[in-house]
Amino acid sequence: MNQAQYIRNFSIIAHIDHGKSTLADRLLEMTQTISDRQMVSQVLDNMDLEREKGITIKSHAVSMVYKKPGGKNYILNLIDTPGHVDFSYEVSRSLAACEGVLLIVDASQGVEAQTVSNLYQALEYDLVIVPVINKIDLPSAQMEEVKRQIIELIGCSEEDILTVSAKTGLGMSEVIDVIIDRIPPPAGNATGPLRALIFDSYFDSYRGAVALVRVVDGKVKPGDRIKFFSSGRTFEVQETGLLRIQKIPRPSLGAGSVGYIIAGVKEVRDTKVGDTITLADKPAGQPLPGYREAKSMVFSGLFPADSDNYIELKSSLEKLQLNDAALRYEPETSVALGFGFRCGFLGMLHMEIIQERLEREYGIDLVTTVPNVEYKVFTRSGEVITVDNPAQFVSAGEIEHVDEPYIDAQIITPTEYIGAIMKLAMDRRGIYMNTTYLDANRVDLHYHFPLAEIVFDFYDKLKSISRGYASFDYNFLDFRPGKLVKLDVLVNGEPVDALSSIVHKEKAHAWGRRLCEKLRQLIPRQLYEVIIQAGIGSKIIARETVKRLRKNVTAKCYGGDITRKRKLLEKQKEGKRRMKQVGRVEIPQEAFLAVLQVES
Repeated sequence: MNQAQYIRNFSIIAHIDHGKSTLADRLLEMTQTISDRQMVSQVLDNMDLEREKGITIKSHAVSMVYKKPGGKNYILNLIDTPGHVDFSYEVSRSLAACEGVLLIVDASQGVEAQTVSNLYQALEYDLVIVPVINKIDLPSAQMEEVKRQIIELIGCSEEDILTVSAKTGLGMSEVIDVIIDRIPPPAGNATGPLRALIFDSYFDSYRGAVALVRVVDGKVKPGDRIKFFSSGRTFEVQETGLLRIQKIPRPSLGAGSVGYIIAGVKEVRDTKVGDTITLADKPAGQPLPGYREAKSMVFSGLFPADSDNYIELKSSLEKLQLNDAALRYEPETSVALGFGFRCGFLGMLHMEIIQERLEREYGIDLVTTVPNVEYKVFTRSGEVITVDNPAQFVSAGEIEHVDEPYIDAQIITPTEYIGAIMKLAMDRRGIYMNTTYLDANRVDLHYHFPLAEIVFDFYDKLKSISRGYASFDYNFLDFRPGKLVKLDVLVNGEPVDALSSIVHKEKAHAWGRRLCEKLRQLIPRQLYEVIIQAGIGSKIIARETVKRLRKNVTAKCYGGDITRKRKLLEKQKEGKRRMKQVGRVEIPQEAFLAVLQVES
């Protein structure tokens, strides 16, 4: 008898705060996967940061057993997905492991950008879409309007849409029946060579890297020698099993199953998300499609506020990388900040999470340099240099042209904010593509943006001008030529490398002027004059002066010849000149964050 016909593999896709984690909680309760004593709100979101921010950062998987009244036991494998655009590759791998998805839409907010983006991914994999309207108990629920949006989006009938309140449990029993009835069982060759898709992995201090897999073809059991397609490395399987919040060992995992494999893998980077596992002795001919290396999009320097904590920061980054293969770092030295690390992140949220975890879990105070994206510099000699740090930027005379990364962005907003959002997009060098009206009150704006223009505060600006109603989603597009220059900041003629940035030529003057003004407010007054300049190459484009502190040396002169006062003032002037030659300006930590607060 084919056991796979009683397996249902599904995922949940939704925009942030549309109730995905709460709905997962209800499913766990109803299938008695978790006891009342173990039950907490958002049980799959087990990181403090996930609970605080109300998003899923790390994807999770859980197997639930549901006995149909008077029928068979069904295994429902929920493969949860991260809830932010930075982790879109992980979302795609989780969806590739499923046959269907629950599309959750908030009854009070309607269809939003991330819902649409993840839905298109699900449609690419030809998954069965089960639309669910959540939070129907809210007084502000707009049932008819949201139903109409869903029907227009996926072309279903009104009878196909489920209406639930995950918080109260209203309508949840119907959800499980529909998962079993509408989502097909997994198809795969149970007797063929093993092919298992890694959709997630994490590090266990005692067992090594644990790979969470969906077995597509074949079977895997302890004692088998397995091979990873991307690296070609082989390991012996120590344990296989299912995920029921905790790991439950099983003798084997067959085609269609979702579970875990422990094989004494020392590093999580060997169990790459999207990779295919096969048997070393009887390998499959082709890996499963869709694998690619996780690519860093945003780069920033992390330096300890106290230089004595350098070794501590290094070991903390090593520990974090055990659980997060997408984090990249290498040692970096800055004249202003000392020793630190140049880190690569998937996006701004990923960067924020890593910083918060370093500060909270490891107690390290950090100074962070300006986030940068990766540029391709084409030199006159025909060389192509990849630059993710302004310090590596080639001098202007050697550059033929510079390519910068572009993204394909989707902004969904109420119609009354179109003008303000279009102005913001124009300020950020957005290339307008098209507008689609979702209904009379909501519109989908399609733009191409340079990635550098959105890594600072674009999302915050978008939320403030739309009063929180606009939603934003993007995908990496390609590299395109741009007029980019390196903006240097000099304090008393000395360049401060940590404040350098790569900016568009047209914005360089305004950016340099505002940055100098900001630094003038933050750098404390000295006993001598401090000159702050912004320059492109040898050309100075902005200047501010921090006035010197002045002691009144003539206060003790009462009357007498003017030459007495002049002599004292000349002596003071000479002392200040000598002091300026030997004195170093201490730049406070807030100055390095000033670049983030400059209105671009």
